Amino acid sequence: MHPRFRLLRCALALVAGLGLSSGAVAETFKVGATATGVPFTFLDVKSQSIQGMMVDAAQAVAKAGGFEVEVQQTTFAALIPSLTAKKIDLISAAMLRTPAREKVVQYSDPVFSYGEGLIVRADDSGTYTRMDDLAGEVVGAQVGTVFIDELNKRGLFKEVRGYDSIADLMRDLALGRIKAGFADHPILAYQMAQGTQDKVRLVQGYQPVIMGDVCLIVRKGEPETLERVNRGIASIKADGTLVGIIEKWKLN
Repeated sequence: MHPRFRLLRCALALVAGLGLSSGAVAETFKVGATATGVPFTFLDVKSQSIQGMMVDAAQAVAKAGGFEVEVQQTTFAALIPSLTAKKIDLISAAMLRTPAREKVVQYSDPVFSYGEGLIVRADDSGTYTRMDDLAGEVVGAQVGTVFIDELNKRGLFKEVRGYDSIADLMRDLALGRIKAGFADHPILAYQMAQGTQDKVRLVQGYQPVIMGDVCLIVRKGEPETLERVNRGIASIKADGTLVGIIEKWKLN
């Protein structure tokens, strides 16, 4: 073979090899997260991006699992429909695991666990330790949550009102339109700690009815994706990354 052709052949082989190595781009998963679930997920007005504990967790899991994530703002009620319609690939939000949801989607290993909290007006000095203590009252919860499902199932209340966000729930509560509201305890505690909600209070001593796990959520029938996600979760638990994320958002 002519030396010139031999040189060309070697050059082409080198380029092909480089192409294979550089073309090994990590797969990108679209992640649905809400703008109203602080500190789990929320819209940061400065960066105009979704931030929060579950965003950090998803990014850490992706790094450990060998893939990339692209976070997309999605309303809470639209998260599962968006996942099943393949508009997103993962859900990373404060969406507790329930048997009903597990019929539609797959949950990863747990990332965090908690129950519901109870809020009333600041001038309401009543002692409430159970949901049933508010029987006969008008109460509220966020649409699409397990809490509103539980309130409706009990059939004890004069009316159960649904809200698109916890902020809307708090607003109606402060105005006296409902007697009490139920929502994710860590979210309520975080917002109370900011000192901006002086017209409502988080009831101390209330015992949650629903305790659940917050996980990453994938579509049914995608075992490889679930395995990669669980491998990433195991890794960030083992090396302390998850503990650091929980401490960063003051959830411990």
